[in-house]
Amino acid sequence: MYSKSFLSLLILFLFSSYAVAQEKLDAFEIARKGTVDNAKELLKNNPKAFNVVNDEGFSPLILACYRGNNNVAKFLIENNYEINSKSKMGTPLMAAIVKGNNEIAKLLIENKVDVNAEDENGTTALIYSVQFGNKQILKLLLENNVDKTHKDNKGKTAFEYAVFSKNDEIINLLK
Repeated sequence: MYSKSFLSLLILFLFSSYAVAQEKLDAFEIARKGTVDNAKELLKNNPKAFNVVNDEGFSPLILACYRGNNNVAKFLIENNYEINSKSKMGTPLMAAIVKGNNEIAKLLIENKVDVNAEDENGTTALIYSVQFGNKQILKLLLENNVDKTHKDNKGKTAFEYAVFSKNDEIINLLK
């Protein structure tokens, strides 16, 4: 059996370890796997904590969208953090589309994200929605004035990718 003093020390150690672990969560870790409460706590000490990009150029919102951390992504979107941030690999909208996260993609579009933004390859959210066969988001993009004539760096439009996919429903949506 353990003594009361040992158990007390163990509890104190575990609690302090937890507190230290909580303190180490930065905006990027919160975006990846944290909670809204973590985000609120970080913002108490630094109101601009989420207005950053990491060494790879990713914003916390891009990471939250890519990782499917919908609660934190919603929190950032609803609190007006930069929804049009862009890394060399794309935007929050593109990350949501690539991951099949229609809930967040729809929320971004409803909040007037730039639906025509491009990644470094000239790929747009429309092209990604075609490449990933996401008809729901494709329809939503078309309803929100997406540029169907845009060509990526390979000179291809979303329609050309649709033809290549041989998905008649997507082809017909883009005609």
